[in-house]
Amino acid sequence: MTLEVRSLTGAALDAALDDVAALRIAVFRDWPYLYDGDPDYERRYLATYRDSPGAILVGAFDGTQLVGAATGTPMEDHADDFAAPFAQTELALTDIFYCAESVLLPAYRGKGVGHAFFDQREAHAGKMGRRYAAFCAVIRPETHSARPSDYAPLDPFWRKRGYAPLPGVAATFSWKDMGETDATPKRLQFWIRALKA
Repeated sequence: MTLEVRSLTGAALDAALDDVAALRIAVFRDWPYLYDGDPDYERRYLATYRDSPGAILVGAFDGTQLVGAATGTPMEDHADDFAAPFAQTELALTDIFYCAESVLLPAYRGKGVGHAFFDQREAHAGKMGRRYAAFCAVIRPETHSARPSDYAPLDPFWRKRGYAPLPGVAATFSWKDMGETDATPKRLQFWIRALKA
């Protein structure tokens, strides 16, 4: 295994988006997202990164194969569903960099890739003059029937990196869960941290 993590922008980012779509569908099938992925939807959703000059894709490669990816954009360039919850805060969208998905195939976890994903996105945000980095995570009940008995939430990892939940700030986004016939709304809690000046 020759694992390399590197940042992609512009044409290189664009060329990798189909592989990112496949990773999102594969990884987000599992708890807690349970996402029943749709390639057509993925193409539309990922166009955000193609269209945003400030977007970044941090890719984890085993040789030439993309095995993990983390994305980010200026918050104001992302979906209104994600930006709207900040209207009730004193935070300006133009101060926030949105760290969107982080997806990594199971065989490559526990090797420091998650930290590299955040390191490179946060560095990119800092170069853009952003004061904060934020992401959101789906909220699922602990009693959900699909929750694995050995599930370990990522909260300790996020807190170690300096992130904390932003009280009262959550987005609502809809997707189809595995085994369901229709998309249903899900709430996603925002986490945020200040970036070093």
